[in-house]
Amino acid sequence: MTHPFLALLLALAVSPFHSSIQPLPAAVRAEVKQTAWHSGCPVPLSGLRLLTVSYRGFDGRAYTGQLVVRRSAAAPLALVFRQLYRIGFPIRHMSIADAYGPKQARPADGDVSASFECRQAVPSPCVGGRGTGTWSEHAYGEAVDLNPVENPYVGCGQSRDRASRPYFDRSRHRPGMVTPGVIRAFGSIGWGWGGSWSGSTKDYMHFSASGH
Repeated sequence: MTHPFLALLLALAVSPFHSSIQPLPAAVRAEVKQTAWHSGCPVPLSGLRLLTVSYRGFDGRAYTGQLVVRRSAAAPLALVFRQLYRIGFPIRHMSIADAYGPKQARPADGDVSASFECRQAVPSPCVGGRGTGTWSEHAYGEAVDLNPVENPYVGCGQSRDRASRPYFDRSRHRPGMVTPGVIRAFGSIGWGWGGSWSGSTKDYMHFSASGH
């Protein structure tokens, strides 16, 4: 019998990475327009692209995931996800239905990796409130959140998601938590990590072109 770890290494070796970039198909465009885009957003729908990539699940198997991102960010992000696939970084959920489908049909755990969402930047739990008055990097399609349960947005020792509390302690690594390899992968295209912000507010899930 093959040892589980050896089986995972074999799977990583024989399952090639695939990626593609295309304008938003009509069905995806309709979903995004209904749930995540509106008139006045800083990027038109024509400026967005559907990025399809291979990724590893928490079971080590290969899956196909999709993100909506800014056109100029699509090719660089394909390179990032190639690196994440190569190092075996696990992703919980990453599909168009997970991010933009009917809320009742989305994963109950809320652990969805996603990119584009035309919204304001979220204020720190330190100060509360619902908006900041400035666009989030997600509104430009130039940010990616990875495994938000395992990588919470934390301020003053608080998070909006109780399920994330066990992951406040970043000294003990568990599957799905951002690793130095993940940070290097995004850093290779010039993107910064919210876990490196100064002060008590950290956004461990968040990577963006501006670093904000």
